[in-house]
Amino acid sequence: MSTSAQTTHTINLPTRPTEPVTVVAAPGVSDTDFRNAIGCSLFEQWLKNIQSEKGLLADGSLSLKKVLIQGVDMFGKRVGFLKFKADVIDKDTGQNVPGIVFARGPAVAVLILLESEGKIYAVLTEQVRVPVGRPMLELPAGMLDDNVGDIFGTALREVEEETGIELKLEDMVDLTSFLDPSTGNKVIPSPGGCDEELSLLLYRGSANADVVKELQGKETGLREHGELIKVHVVPYDGLWRLTPDAKVLMSVAIYEMAKKEGLLPHKN
Repeated sequence: MSTSAQTTHTINLPTRPTEPVTVVAAPGVSDTDFRNAIGCSLFEQWLKNIQSEKGLLADGSLSLKKVLIQGVDMFGKRVGFLKFKADVIDKDTGQNVPGIVFARGPAVAVLILLESEGKIYAVLTEQVRVPVGRPMLELPAGMLDDNVGDIFGTALREVEEETGIELKLEDMVDLTSFLDPSTGNKVIPSPGGCDEELSLLLYRGSANADVVKELQGKETGLREHGELIKVHVVPYDGLWRLTPDAKVLMSVAIYEMAKKEGLLPHKN
């Protein structure tokens, strides 16, 4: 990568050495944010993805000409969210392929099922979600620090922070590991605009009625991080009807199919 100006860089992709890519900062993006953006794991992973065996540059029909860095949100010292526009051209038609990207990287969510007095309950969190303008019932979930983050460690930490429940690592099952390897063993909720890929985990345990009652309506979250969370415990049988949260619906679907095909390990 060579620097021609503080707000413009040229990238030479290893798989396209004769097709240099210009990366430019949009108005309002500071030099510091621009440097953070082009050096962050979110952008590096995207570049890696488009050059992979199944990436958009793989068969030579598309080319990447320019990337416009439009927005950078820092989470402490690292880039948490990155927005950019990629000029990807169809060589046959000369037309642009839709290329607006909201990059937030990998995350993990946990389907917690508790058996109590002969019934199965799921543990959800209710959070205010500004992008959709209303609170949402969701699975406990969290972002990984980078593309090689600890999926299980992040899951255990987020569940404890959001629900107060301490789970054991040995009781966790990676539902997305049952997917075909061609998927990367991840689910991607919104590939038309966001790079987020999810690992979906399962925990099955038991709890007495007092514990279920104590969890219901419990207020949790890290207030200093803006988290205003309320815990909900709902019957599993009706879970799929209760929320539009993709994490819930995907987890239920994979769990039920894995159960049907006998893929789940036996509970101790």
